[in-house]
Amino acid sequence: MKIKWFLCVFLAFLLILLLFIGIYSQVEHSSKRNLPDVLVGVDAVSDNVEDIERLVDEVKSYTNFFVVGSTGITWNTTKLNEVCQYIYDNGLYFTIYLHPDPSGQSYQAQWIDYAKQKWDDRFIGLYTYDEPGGYQIDLEKYRLVEEANNYTDAAAKYVRNLKGNLSYFRNDWNVGQFPLFTSDYALYEFDYKAGYDSIFAEFAWNLSRPINVALCRGAATLRNKDWGAMITWTYTNAPYLESGPELYNDMILAYQNGARYILVFDRKEANATSRILQKEHLDALKQFWQYMKNNPRTNDTISDRVAYVLPKDYGYGFRGANDKIWGFWEADNLTSKIWNDVTALSKQEQYKIKMDIIYEDTLQPSMPKYSKLIFWNGTIITNSATM
Repeated sequence: MKIKWFLCVFLAFLLILLLFIGIYSQVEHSSKRNLPDVLVGVDAVSDNVEDIERLVDEVKSYTNFFVVGSTGITWNTTKLNEVCQYIYDNGLYFTIYLHPDPSGQSYQAQWIDYAKQKWDDRFIGLYTYDEPGGYQIDLEKYRLVEEANNYTDAAAKYVRNLKGNLSYFRNDWNVGQFPLFTSDYALYEFDYKAGYDSIFAEFAWNLSRPINVALCRGAATLRNKDWGAMITWTYTNAPYLESGPELYNDMILAYQNGARYILVFDRKEANATSRILQKEHLDALKQFWQYMKNNPRTNDTISDRVAYVLPKDYGYGFRGANDKIWGFWEADNLTSKIWNDVTALSKQEQYKIKMDIIYEDTLQPSMPKYSKLIFWNGTIITNSATM
């Protein structure tokens, strides 16, 4: 009799537990699914809590997203908790820039668990590391690949090493599938291969916006991932950012191309009297916010676009006909043709917001079909009929 009673109680408990897990999973899924179609905001680099809160007050009525971009905040749990709570209380979604703190990592993992529970519906991911592809192309100190025998070797090492870095979060810190973001200006394909959920293509310097959009969106599309734009430095000295009207046009371009995230970079150095964002830039953000309200996006499908197809592992920087490949090799006999091809396509009216750049090895028979595939070697396949 006691055994039957125990079994009944156990089964009832098990059913309640399963029901609870199911409800929690559904709520969590619904929370992620119900994010706004477009997240627009500021990536703020300042280690001063009051500066961050003043900026939140300024932009909260015409943005919905905020990036806490300084380890001066994110490596200090007291500051970080205050800032995140303030952003949350003002109704913004947010992410934080975080990579392992050399002084000790265990508290960071614990904080992420705490933050996911406390601000789950607004805390939407981690911005981890920064510009890994750009560091590689420019052979910066913290690049992922020190040496390579050929393009395939470079690609394999890059993806393996970056995946290893991201495993700090996925495995060691037990964040699981919690989204990981970064910004970059090269090698988007290989960033996504390594495990990022969203890459913010940098609109910076004199880089071609359409080509960087095509590279980032193409890599994201074939993996069913999101992508975004980060509008950042144009000059090395003040005013640093492009003008307000130019900023507005860049946001429109990102929006029309289907970016899920549209961010403007801001920085305020310690003891500085002003930040990079000036009134003209804030006015551009306001104007863009109104534009979005008045111009809801229509659904874009892959069948509406063409794809320019690159050779496997071709880690070319796409900053001009003579840019390097994986940082180690000078432009080869394909580079000039590829650069001229994509530049010409990006200037054609029908392809301005309808071109992706993808890699040959990502093409799969089961994937949705582009209207046309244009290969680096001159082959053209219409309607992807024989892909």
